[in-house]
Amino acid sequence: MKTLTLLRHAKSTWDDPVERDFDRPLNGRGRRAAARIGQWLRDEGGGGAPFDHVRASPAVRVRQTIEGVEDGLRRRLDPMFDSRIYLASAVTLLDIVQGFEESAASALLIGHNPGLEDLLLLVTPDADPLRGEAEIKYPTATLAVLDLDIATWRDAGAGCAHLRHFIRPRDLDASLGPDD
Repeated sequence: MKTLTLLRHAKSTWDDPVERDFDRPLNGRGRRAAARIGQWLRDEGGGGAPFDHVRASPAVRVRQTIEGVEDGLRRRLDPMFDSRIYLASAVTLLDIVQGFEESAASALLIGHNPGLEDLLLLVTPDADPLRGEAEIKYPTATLAVLDLDIATWRDAGAGCAHLRHFIRPRDLDASLGPDD
């Protein structure tokens, strides 16, 4: 059994005049949401989120999401940055997961949509009770905790996971929800 946690970067701003999408920073709500997800990990997410391995996109908004999560978690995640994650497809993300070190029992993957959502839908069977929430939308700063019924990361594939938690920032604090 392995545990894979997927975290989509927090809400970024389009108001900053950066030249590249890669360089877009978080907005204020995104910073608050990242910290709140970190608090959830610390308080309810399994003993302070003991990740054996953390892999993340190097995009600015992901780096700032990590900083916010670390603030809420009150500990460092020590991620390995992997440029393949930036705007990756589900197939590429699955290939990355299959390459995780076998000694890791619990891994965190931090990146972007639609790849993260598509990966979650690929590895989670249609009958999984929480899957419907992810099918509707995988919002920014949302955390998905998956239990994979596998012995090695190489065995990760279609339908191997059970979605244990699907935590959106708005589930933790209504002010972090959409601007309707």
